[in-house]
This record gives sequence, structure tokens and C-alpha cells, in this order.
Amino acid sequence: MSLLTCREEYAGLTAAVRATVNSACHLQIMTAARIVVVGTGYVGLTTGACLASLGHRVTCVDVDAGKVARLSAGRVDILEPGLSELVDRGLTSGRLTFVVGAREAVREAEGVFLCVPTPMGAGGSADLRAVEAVVAEVGDVLPAGCAVITKSTVPVGTSRRIRAMLGRVDVPVVSNPEFLREGTAVADFLGPDRIVVGSDDLEAARWVGDLYADLSAPTVVADAASAELVKYAANCFLAMKLSYVNAIAELCERLGADISLVTAGMGYDRRIGRSFLKPGPGWGGSCLPKDTSALLKIAESVDYDFQMLSSAIDENLAQRDRIVAKIARAVGGTLAGARIGVLGLAFKAGTNDLRDSPALAVSSVLCALGAELTAYDPAVGGEIAGMTVVDDPYQIAKAADAVVVLTEWNEFKRLDWSYMAELMHGDTVVDTRNLLDPRAVLDAGLSWQGIGRPLKRAPLRQGALS
Repeated sequence: MSLLTCREEYAGLTAAVRATVNSACHLQIMTAARIVVVGTGYVGLTTGACLASLGHRVTCVDVDAGKVARLSAGRVDILEPGLSELVDRGLTSGRLTFVVGAREAVREAEGVFLCVPTPMGAGGSADLRAVEAVVAEVGDVLPAGCAVITKSTVPVGTSRRIRAMLGRVDVPVVSNPEFLREGTAVADFLGPDRIVVGSDDLEAARWVGDLYADLSAPTVVADAASAELVKYAANCFLAMKLSYVNAIAELCERLGADISLVTAGMGYDRRIGRSFLKPGPGWGGSCLPKDTSALLKIAESVDYDFQMLSSAIDENLAQRDRIVAKIARAVGGTLAGARIGVLGLAFKAGTNDLRDSPALAVSSVLCALGAELTAYDPAVGGEIAGMTVVDDPYQIAKAADAVVVLTEWNEFKRLDWSYMAELMHGDTVVDTRNLLDPRAVLDAGLSWQGIGRPLKRAPLRQGALS
């Protein structure tokens, strides 16, 4: 399915994002800053396009000449509602440009945002080689007073490390962590809960905070170490919350309770809130796995045994094992030779990102245990080792012993489950996101099995296609 179709799937979300984009494009700022954004991935491109929409003059830099050419022509590879529109407007206005190579681009910059990858490195620590490479490339040509701003998630102490690499007292270093969620990144940037800036140079920190002045968000100005720790503290808290609700869901299954009712009762407590209280196949994506591992290494470096966080990581791995065991039971106890239809491969709906996707992790284990997988995801195509990826959701049901929902795409709610039942050999739908209406599945003569909810069985029926 095309990216355009995926965006149509999220018509309501896109409309809301467009309203945010349109509002932002009418904002006027007192002084437009000359900004360079190094890196045009998910964080960098969103940062550059959104800053340009606020009136700043932004040059986005990448090492990939082909990608720079595509972006210069307005072609955005990332599936992110509202982002293509902002890039188009930035290009049309002349406030947004894309170039290859950072060295020449920074010579007249007032601020340089580092938005390069910081993946999990050896032992779980953040890999800072990309950050260090940029600093080495531009350090001697940065104008005096130009702020070097870390937007990438970096360990505590990185600002100090960059200052040492630069060896320049006339170039301040500022931490400005991002809090963007894939699928809502533009809305998150233009309507943030808070802005965090940190530096040992208070004037530089305030200057960076002023770049966002028209967003009217609370701004936390801190020292560099505190700002660097905020992102890890926030993401790891969310990971622990997700692991906790998955553990409660397991208790619900063992005790005969219903997780949907339990979390409803919890969510009304304002101290807890309703967000991140949905059980699933485990947490993943580009941030939580690497950030939890990195914070463990940070804690280890100061001789602190962060057992609570370690347990959350262990619980997340255990949840994936429980999902695999649940699917095995649904097909009679053994996965060898079982035909399983998979709905969803991306780590969450609204994105085509497969990085540390729990859906992909579960699918990979199923393949390793001998299952034959046919998968569909509205944003993911091409070949994936061990499984057949199709472009029609109904194809995954043909002769399937079970169908498994692994990503929470809304289009799965609208499938014709009676037709799915005709195509299936078995009669069980394992809904690891509690996404579907169980009644629609039961009315089709299928059984529905969610996470932390009572099993709902349909009357016995004959399989349709073999």
C-alpha cells in the first residue's frame, strides 16, 4: 500500500496535524535566526522543517547526496503526518534548504543542531561516533558565539565532552532534548508539553529557548547535566509504565480480571493518568530500547544498581515470550508448520519504522520456531527474512491456523471478519493490542483472544480453505 493510502488511513490525525501546521505558519517571531540542522532523519527533518515554519532560516545537512536531492525536490521518505507539507512550505518560502556537508553550511550559523543517530553501542551505551564526527568536521569553522545544540539523545556529560573536543571558549554548547513521538512528531514539536534547554552558559541556554518563544510552552532552563538526564528519565519512566501494565495484564489473565476495566479504574487517578496504560506485545521503537540500556550504563558508571529499570527491561522481554506462547496455544501447542497470518509489522501505527519493532521481534521468534508467516502492514512492504509480506490484508488469512494482530493500525478494525473466517483454516484471532471489537470477530464464527482479557470463544466450525 502506498504512503498516500497510509496517510488517508490517518485522515483524522492528519487533519489535526494540518491545523497545527497552518497555525504555526502564521506565527511571527521577533528575530529570525540562522540555523543549521545536521542530520535529516526523523528528528532532524522534523526539527528543521518546524523551525523554518516558525520563521527561522534553516539549512539541513546530510551526507547522503541522493537524500538531499530528494528533499530539495520536496520528496520526503519518512511517513510522518504533516511533515511533507511543512517541507514544501519551507522550500517555497526559501526558509528551508538542504545541502551536502556541514563544514561550509555552518560558517554563518548562529546555532547548529546536532540531530545525528546515537544508536545503542557495545554493552548498551549510546554510540556517539556520529556526534563526534560532526564536531570534528565543523569545530574550527564555527563562528564565535554560535551555539552547538545537541538534539540527539546523548548521555549525561556529552556537553562537557563536546566542549573539550571544540577547545573553544567562544562556542557555547547547549542540550535541547527532543520529545517527539513517531506518528505525531510535527504536532509534538509545534505543540510541546515543555521545552528543555540546558547549558553551563545561561545566556546561550536562554537564546535557544527563545527560538521556541512563539510556541508558548513552559520552558525549563537547567544546567547541561540535568537537561541531558531529562530525556532518559522521561523515556525510561514510560518504558517502566508499559512494562507494569503488561505485568498487570498477565495477572488479569491468571486471576480472571479484565485489563480494560482495571486500567479504566486506574486512569481516572490524575496522579497516574490514562496514557501508556495499554498492554501489548512489548515496547520497542527507535528510542525506548536504546534509552533504557543507555541509562542503565549511565547508572553503572556512577556505581548505582538501577534494579527497577533492569526489571522493566526483563519484563518487556518476558512479555514477548508470553505472546509467543499464547500464539502457540492458539494453534494447538506447537508452532512447527503452523500457518499464521500477521497483521502489522511496524513498531506502532502511523509509521513505517521497523527499528526494534515488537511486532517484528515476535514474528521472528515464530519463524524461528517453525511457523509459516504471511504478514501485512499498510506502511511496510518489500522482503523480510523468514516470512511472506503481502499487499492485501485478506491474503494473510488464507489457510491460516490463526491470525495475530501485532500493530494497532485502525484499518484492521474495519476488516470483513466474516470473509477472513471463510479464508482461514483455524478459528482463532490473537489480538495482542486489544484493538478489535471482539463481537465482530465472534459474529464471524471466530474466537478472540486479547491481552489481559477473558478469552471469547465462538461455536465450533469447519475450516474453509486448506
